[in-house]
Amino acid sequence: MYYFLSNLSFCDVCYSSAVSPKMLADFLSEHKRIPFDLCAMQMYFWGTFADVECLMLAVMAYDRYVAICNPLLYTVSMSRKLCTQLISVVYVEGLVDSAIHTCCTFRLSFCSSNVIDHFFCDFPALLALSSSDTSINEIMLFISSSCVVGTSIITVLLSYICIIATILRMNSAEGRRKAFSTCASHLTAVAIFHGTLLFMYFRPSSSYSMDTDKIASVFYTVVIPMLNPLIYSLRNKDVKVAIGKVISTKLEGLFIPLSLGKPPVR
Repeated sequence: MYYFLSNLSFCDVCYSSAVSPKMLADFLSEHKRIPFDLCAMQMYFWGTFADVECLMLAVMAYDRYVAICNPLLYTVSMSRKLCTQLISVVYVEGLVDSAIHTCCTFRLSFCSSNVIDHFFCDFPALLALSSSDTSINEIMLFISSSCVVGTSIITVLLSYICIIATILRMNSAEGRRKAFSTCASHLTAVAIFHGTLLFMYFRPSSSYSMDTDKIASVFYTVVIPMLNPLIYSLRNKDVKVAIGKVISTKLEGLFIPLSLGKPPVR
């Protein structure tokens, strides 16, 4: 479980780093420009880690399914070798999928305008900017996104259907509480991430708005990677105790009475 969490943390850092530094630099600059090759690199790495994070959540759902439904066989079923293979498949899929879309996008012509109506090089924004026929690119992007997001959502749903069925058969209330507690943080992360992706890429075209997309993009490129460590760490008792001590210390400092010094002798 912690092996997957460490990989998710690494993915969050890379995912946000592909967009945030350039975005912050543009906020502070009057001339918001990005070179052609840097735009391609940003698109490639952002697409890679978006795929990786999406599939990583599915792998983590399967990990929780094995841990709760087959706890005695967990160490055998989720061996280090299998975990490494799952992570490798996730990264390879992300690298290959993003490479295909990036190459296909930058083979298009961009003659009419060079102003990207977005704060980073996102696939839909570049396709909207192109003067070429982008219908094939849009179909490829839709099929690819549907496969990645659909695989992740189906895996998560099937895993949690089995998990809930197992939990309901438990006789111990304490066991049920611990099982639900184990899954709560992951379910929260899945709901936030997939909910944002579904809103971004699978809503009706009649409700499409670039301004709305920009706000949603900030959420899933900056806010979600920042929230994930909090979501998972706050389930840890040691972290809760440490945060409680820090807060109580700060609050005590606010209410310490001040001592009034003696007036100067004249």
